[in-house]
Amino acid sequence: MAAQKGKDLLIKLGDGGSPETFTALAGLRTTSLGFNAQTVDITNADSTNMWRELLANAGVRQAAVSGSGVFKDAASDATVRSIFFNQDLKNWQIVIPDFGTVTGAFAVTALQYEGAYDGEARMSLTLASAGALTFAAL
Repeated sequence: MAAQKGKDLLIKLGDGGSPETFTALAGLRTTSLGFNAQTVDITNADSTNMWRELLANAGVRQAAVSGSGVFKDAASDATVRSIFFNQDLKNWQIVIPDFGTVTGAFAVTALQYEGAYDGEARMSLTLASAGALTFAAL
């Protein structure tokens, strides 16, 4: 895979339709997607040379998404704010350029607004996976 532009890593919100249409959040400057998995340690006195052993397919998997940027679209800002305050679970899609898309339900777990006296107003959000995610190669 060749180098990619960071601006092409997109966070998109689904409209709930069938088929669902995803629209990128406007004004984001930075985006991040991370996957984590907990392990289940089954090491015991019989483990070979006391090497740790893990139970396959037993841990909890999760994904975290974050984005930050400037205000650009009042409608998407209002939608995200509503999702946060109602604690709705919505389908989101993260586009990884020249790799694939990750799609599934996420909760908005953090929503922050900030601004310096001599700069632009900024916002940031954090999403936590709320169910099984699907990956589709591009």
